[in-house]
Amino acid sequence: MSRILTGIQSTGVPHLGNILGAVKPAIEMCRNPAHEAFLFIADLHSLTTVRNAGVLRENTYSVAAAWLAFGLDTRKTTFYRQSDVPEVCELTWMLSCLTPYPMLANAHSFKDKSGRLAEVNAGLFIYPVLMAADIILYDADFVPVGKDQQQHLEITRDIAMSFNRAYGDTFVVPQATISEQVMLVPGTDGQKMSKSYNNTINIFLPDKELLKVVKKIVTDATPVEQPKDPEKCTVFKLFSLIAGKTDIEEMRQNYIRGGYGYGQAKEALYEAIIEKFKKERELYNYFMRDKNELDKKLKEGAEKAKAVATAKLKLMREKLGYKS
Repeated sequence: MSRILTGIQSTGVPHLGNILGAVKPAIEMCRNPAHEAFLFIADLHSLTTVRNAGVLRENTYSVAAAWLAFGLDTRKTTFYRQSDVPEVCELTWMLSCLTPYPMLANAHSFKDKSGRLAEVNAGLFIYPVLMAADIILYDADFVPVGKDQQQHLEITRDIAMSFNRAYGDTFVVPQATISEQVMLVPGTDGQKMSKSYNNTINIFLPDKELLKVVKKIVTDATPVEQPKDPEKCTVFKLFSLIAGKTDIEEMRQNYIRGGYGYGQAKEALYEAIIEKFKKERELYNYFMRDKNELDKKLKEGAEKAKAVATAKLKLMREKLGYKS
């Protein structure tokens, strides 16, 4: 049985793009009996940008609630909060002492901001080392990553192989699994949905607030009576990712025929979101009202993760000459 591991940052409520492109595919992967899955909320990573304690805590709960609402089975998946397993911090320090400066200076996470060094903190600089520790502490065989994270996974592999050469076999050298068919979910402005673009759709919003967001989706000025090209419309693209085949085709014909306005299409999209995610919205709100239940599930996962982490760290301490 192979072990897979992936982490999600607690930078806010997962939006529709996160859910369709990451949450649902990852949960399906975790259900594969051939995999032993570790899934963690990367709240330590989030500290590089989120400094408000209340916001960070609430974000962590929101992420946990969203994953559980979409059916993550914590009995079959080790689901935990990164900060609940402090062994990863000790391992990060040890690995950072063995990681060459040029490797980190060339990492995208730092290089992209190297022209504005006043904005760079030490946590951002050693971000790839913490990521490496997250992975090799648990002997992960496979790590699902986007293309933007591929370099960091290569750094993880380099760190693990370097340590193994110097101190003997200690860490599993992980492999990246990169999907070439990553779902592109457009945001309200037509660009890729992203918190950094402020164009997201939070499906967990109350009904009226959600409708307001949907109505803000940018469309062109084609009059109601004229035909429209569905393939160039963000509303139709989003509807096509959520609705059933019959409804999608009906909306397509409405666009082509004319006499169908963007306001009507937005109403249909809103109703499709409400209908599609009715159960998940209810579960999310249930968990957010009962954070003790979230804490319980995360604590149970942390205990499972900690058992693996403690054994691996003990081995590493012995090899580096520390008393275990």
